[in-house]
Amino acid sequence: MHRIGPNLDMEHWHQGLAIRQLGHTEIPQMYELMQDVLSRLPDAVLFAADEASYFGDVIRQRGEIYGAYEQEKLLAYTVLVCPGRAESNLGREFGVPEDELPRVWTLDSTIVHESVRGRGLQRYFNQLREDRARALGGLYLYSTVHPDNEASIRNLKAAKLELQFTRPMYGGLPRHCFAKKL
Repeated sequence: MHRIGPNLDMEHWHQGLAIRQLGHTEIPQMYELMQDVLSRLPDAVLFAADEASYFGDVIRQRGEIYGAYEQEKLLAYTVLVCPGRAESNLGREFGVPEDELPRVWTLDSTIVHESVRGRGLQRYFNQLREDRARALGGLYLYSTVHPDNEASIRNLKAAKLELQFTRPMYGGLPRHCFAKKL
C-alpha cells in the first residue's frame, strides 16, 4: 500500500469499520464502489464522478485515499489531494496568496455505501483528512459540494469550513466551495 508520513501502517477503527490507507491495488474496488453508490443517487448531478485513472493519479502524485472496510469489503472511501499551483486549485478564488497555493489541500470525493451510512464516517473522514493535511504542512482546506447535498454541507460546516462562493464547475454543475484556514 502507498504510505505517506508516519504511523500510517497502523489500521484505525471507527464504529466497527477498519480504516486503511488505499493504494494502487484497491483502485478497482474504489471505482466499483463509486459506480455502485452513484447508480442509486436520486440525481446524478449530486456527485461529480471520477474516472478510474483519477485514483491512480492521486496515489502517484500528492494525495492520499482512505477506505473503510467491514469484513474485508470496501464500503467507503475518501480522497485528500494537494493541487499545488495547478489551475484547478480553487485557493486563488478565496484569497490564498500565490506563494501559499502549495499548502492548500482539497477534501475531495467521499463515497459511503448505504449500508454504513449513519455511523459518522463523513465527519470522521473530514477530521482524518484535516489531520493529515496539517501533518503534511497544509495551511488551507477546501471542498466543493452540490447545493442540494445537505448531508455533505452539514458535515463540512461541522468541520468549521465556511461557504466561500457558489459557481458552476465540473461541466456546468452548480457547486458551493467551502474552505477554512488551518
